[in-house]
Order: sequence, then structure tokens, then C-alpha cells
Amino acid sequence: MTATATHNDAGLRKFRFGAAGEGNKDEGGARKFVQLAQTAEEYGYDTFAVPDHLGNQVGPLAALGALSQATSSIRLATSVLANGFRHPAILAKEATTIDVLSKGRLELGIGAGWMKDEFDKAGLEFGTPGERIRRLDEMLTILDGLLRGETVDFDGEFYRIRGLEGSPRPRQGPRPPIAVGGGGPRMLALAAKHADIISVATGSTPDGKLRLSDMTMTKTLERVDRIRQAAGDRFDEIELNWTIATIVITDDREATAEMALKALDSGYPPNIARDVDLTVDDILSSPYLAFGTFEEIADQIRHVRRQTTMSYVGVFPTQMDAFAPVIPLLRGE
Repeated sequence: MTATATHNDAGLRKFRFGAAGEGNKDEGGARKFVQLAQTAEEYGYDTFAVPDHLGNQVGPLAALGALSQATSSIRLATSVLANGFRHPAILAKEATTIDVLSKGRLELGIGAGWMKDEFDKAGLEFGTPGERIRRLDEMLTILDGLLRGETVDFDGEFYRIRGLEGSPRPRQGPRPPIAVGGGGPRMLALAAKHADIISVATGSTPDGKLRLSDMTMTKTLERVDRIRQAAGDRFDEIELNWTIATIVITDDREATAEMALKALDSGYPPNIARDVDLTVDDILSSPYLAFGTFEEIADQIRHVRRQTTMSYVGVFPTQMDAFAPVIPLLRGE
């Protein structure tokens, strides 16, 4: 897992940059999907990730199979697979196949699943939050063995595996890195137990809105500290990722932050639960918002890493072009 093991002179992990694509109509559909990943590779992104939803997007594993042949250096990721859509024995085989075909470029991201309506529409059992976390714990335990090519026996609450050997053997050793995303205490503790990469996400309300308070630096530091406590001696081995939700290239950061506060006052964007009143400084110091010139955004990302140790920066598909000029400013740091 060499891709996640590099540090700079200050002892912090070197920056990595992740792009993403869904292959939906807004991006030009499945036909343009391969081109999007190739563009990300040309821009210098380190990884290209595909989410996992049953709506308007490509199937992530089939898509990564295609990208394994259509790209040459960019790492290929799932961000993140919904546990409950696939059995671990089947997922392990698909994952190691992609790792072999891509010559060792897979990063396997998996989460507990959070969109109940997708499970309902597909007739799949969603389960309580506790059940989903216990199921993911079992899934990650099984995957760890199968992805190493080991023979696995497992008898759990959700899965039973009897004498199954993982194959094909992956190209990466001892196995492809596993990424787990989470915002709540139980998910972060589970990620700290199993994951090589943790995506430090904002929490959501029961109706699926993002909590505005979770976008602050203070709350982000609390989540990182929770990981540190749960991981113990493993913490230094874990790479921390976050995804910038909004990027605005501007010569006036403060005015843009004021406009963002006014938008929140008027109920935009609708997927945000405004559970706190923020200041301009709160907006400008948030790891999840990037306003300013390319140089100012690069400085902000350096500051986020110094404060939090998070070093693996993700952007949404619609922000890939906007963020690309920041990459050369941080490359190698």
C-alpha cells in the first residue's frame, strides 16, 4: 500500500488529490465517463473515484474495470460502496480482479449505506443504524482476509463463510487499501479499527441533510480526535481524507463568504440543516469550503493539514476543472 505511506519533511503526509465521476446525464452520460477519468489523470489527480447509488449513474465496479484499461497511472477508487448491495465473497473477487487488471491501482472504499429509499426501491433490507454498522464490521473483517488471498472461515450475525479462498491474488500487497467514510462516532470508531484511509465526513440529520455545524474546523478537529483515540497506535498508519463541497475561485474571499452566509439565511442550499449561526471566519476556515484565488486555496489546504493532519483532498465531479490549477501548487508537499 505504498500510495498511502509517503510523508513530507514536516512529518505530515504528502498531499494526494482525488477526483470523482458518476457517468450521469449532467456529465455526458456513460459514454463520456471514460473521458472524464482520462481528463482527471491529465490534470494530475492521484485518484478517480466512483460513488455507489442505484440512481442515475454507472455501476462502479464495471466502470472501474473499464478504467483499468483506459487509464495508466491514476488510482481507481470506490467512494464509497454501499454495504448491503453486495455479498463480501462476491465483492472481494470483483475488487481483486480490478486490482490485477489495473496493475495494482485499486482503493476500495466501503460504507454502511445511508440512502434508505434506494434499499426500499430495490427490495433490499436497510436495517437500523446499529445493524448496518455491525454488518459493515463483519464485511470488513471478511474482506481483509479474502483481499489478501487467504482462506476465510467466518460465522457471524449477517455472513457465513466456509473455507473460501480469495482469488485472484491482488497485485498490491498485502492487499488493496480499504477506505471507510464516516461522520458519526460509531462509524469513525469502526473506520479506525479497519481502514487504511478514512474519509472524514460531515454528519447528517435523520432526514439526510448535512449539518452546517459539522462543516466547521472545530467539529472537524473533534472527529479527527475521535479517530485518534479509537485507532490508538494505528493512527499514524491511517491516511485521512476529506471532500471539499464547494470551490469558488475569487479575488475577494470575504465577500464570497458573506454571500454564502446570505444564501444560508435564505435556505440555500436545501440539503443543509442550519443548526448553528456561522461567522465569515467560520466559513473561511472550514475544510469543506474553498473560496479565493488558486494560491489562497492552496494556503488554506496547507492550513487544514497542519491543523487536522488530513492530507488527501477530494473534490466533487462538478469541481474537478475548477480545482485542477491548485494541484501543481501543492504537488510534492
